Amino acid sequence: MAISVIQLGTPRRRGEGIRFGTVRRPPRGVFKKDVASDDWYDIWLPTLAPSARLLSSTRASQSPNAGETFRKRFRAEMSRAEARHVLDALAALSHTTNFSIGCYCAEESHCHRRVLRELLVERRAKMR
Repeated sequence: MAISVIQLGTPRRRGEGIRFGTVRRPPRGVFKKDVASDDWYDIWLPTLAPSARLLSSTRASQSPNAGETFRKRFRAEMSRAEARHVLDALAALSHTTNFSIGCYCAEESHCHRRVLRELLVERRAKMR
């Protein structure tokens, strides 16, 4: 049993389990009834998505340190009680069932998924 960190919209892998979409908004142009069958996500979990304010400030930044600034600010957002409780629950569930979390970004290294992975590992989640 473990958590997979994935790019939403990619074909599902064997044993991946339920997909949680840790995104601020549903995918554009996809009907709500098709979100799961089109391999986006089964459950929308915007609690673990970066805030709109954080995303817009990061996109507007010209700083060479924008990635590290984003990482620090996103970790601060995830330290709020609601997000902490969800992360704790997912870490505990990872020991009993397979599931995945993800977002739309192609590269995990430039995405909040990287930070979510770090936060889950810190909580002793079982990761793939």
